[in-house]
Amino acid sequence: MSHTVLNCGYVPLVDCAPLVIAKELGFAAEEALTLNLVRQPSWSALRDMLALGHLDAAQMLSPMPVAMSIGLGGLPAQVDTLMVLSVNGTVFGVSNALAADIGVVPFGDAHALLKALHARKGKPLRIGVPFHYSMHRLLLSYWTAAAPDLRIEEITVPPPRMADAVADGFVDAFWVGEPWGSVAVQQNVAQLMMTGCDVWQFAPEKVLAARHDWVDANEDAARRLMRAVFQASAWLDAPKNKPLAVEILGRSEHLSVSPDLIDPALTGHIVPKQNATPIAIERFLQFHKHAATFPWRSQAAWIAHQLGADAAGIAKAKACFRSDLYRKNLSGIGADMPGASEKEEGALRFETAVASTRGHMILAPDAFFDGRTFDFP
Repeated sequence: MSHTVLNCGYVPLVDCAPLVIAKELGFAAEEALTLNLVRQPSWSALRDMLALGHLDAAQMLSPMPVAMSIGLGGLPAQVDTLMVLSVNGTVFGVSNALAADIGVVPFGDAHALLKALHARKGKPLRIGVPFHYSMHRLLLSYWTAAAPDLRIEEITVPPPRMADAVADGFVDAFWVGEPWGSVAVQQNVAQLMMTGCDVWQFAPEKVLAARHDWVDANEDAARRLMRAVFQASAWLDAPKNKPLAVEILGRSEHLSVSPDLIDPALTGHIVPKQNATPIAIERFLQFHKHAATFPWRSQAAWIAHQLGADAAGIAKAKACFRSDLYRKNLSGIGADMPGASEKEEGALRFETAVASTRGHMILAPDAFFDGRTFDFP
């Protein structure tokens, strides 16, 4: 097997962990790959680098390949989601001033928080999100649609700048991936109010993406990359490996933040405000369990629907979530495959056993906060 060097883009967030671990612990080397991880300052920079061919593959926000493939925003390009890198892992926080204004709201109560924000009078709420085509923004839009009179001003802020944006009064609230919510808490400029899974219990957050033409021309490299990342994802979800993962991610060449800010996301113990007792969040951030890496085409359809796509756009979205490649490239290393590539999103209220190739698949709850379900033909 010839050795291959791949340039892979990422943004410094805890959920870039599968790529970092694949490189640092040798899963990529076992597949005769050298992963050159190329840190990007923003999601727009990463998108353009991939579209222009300067990157072979990239960590991406799950809506980005969908948006690019249906021609929305920036440089249009046909981009494939090879697999999901992470599920959940985001937090919604408010400035200390806004927290004082809305009063006490139980952590994680999406309905109560929305009611409290709606009851507040004054200027539109300026809410920071990392990118327009992000799960953060889609969850924000879906959640606040239940309060149509709530006035929102969406402001794009790169994740590492989110705490500064709150401190400077540039935003009143934010939706961001860890560790940047915890950074805002540590700097005592914000309080965390809920997590992304309080709006959608099993939302695909980041994906491993590549241009469709690159995948076609580099089938073997794509297969080896997927295998390495899959093995790294399985390693990450083992509790005994969390301390080493925290140490590796904290190195300066990866996230450049202290381990105590990385640990909450990996362990699911979120500190909502300074000096508060950590809150244990079940399935706060998933890399492997419950078929977390599988690119469900129904999830792509939900994303496209939230982006306002018509039936043709939804079909394109489904096609860019490459469950076919996932089955082809990972079945040989023992990955359990679901019997279908689509499901009714939001229908699972409890952990549920489903048909699979090895008969061991249990899916996690995936309910939406409002109880709705979505099934796209």
